[in-house]
Amino acid sequence: MVKSYSISLKTKGNADAIDITDDVSELIKACGLRSGIATLFSPSSTSALTTIEFEPGCLNDFRRLFDEIIDPNRPYEHNKHWDDGNGHSHIRASLEKPFLTIPFIDQTLTLGTWQQVIFIDFDIRPRQRQVILQIIGE
Repeated sequence: MVKSYSISLKTKGNADAIDITDDVSELIKACGLRSGIATLFSPSSTSALTTIEFEPGCLNDFRRLFDEIIDPNRPYEHNKHWDDGNGHSHIRASLEKPFLTIPFIDQTLTLGTWQQVIFIDFDIRPRQRQVILQIIGE
């Protein structure tokens, strides 16, 4: 059986990270399936999904890493073409990917102790975002 849901988010942009673990867990418990997989997808070319320990130090390190490897201040061909200033946002999102799949057993995500599901908005301004959640199981 497949169940589909949408999670609405308001973001601040600029690598804003939002912990959506509780949202996903609640939908898994409410869907009526015992075990299976939860697949999340962000229909956006400047946002991504991943897991991380959701604490300030780790999040700051995560943002710093992206500033170091994909500097927002360097020239991007995308910005020349569209003049929107978010060329780096597209590249960052492509490295993290817009999808994530997590198994669940007895209606519980199989995450590690310090592992949370996060949505990252790499765009340069606040946005209204959606995460599509499909739950497949029995």
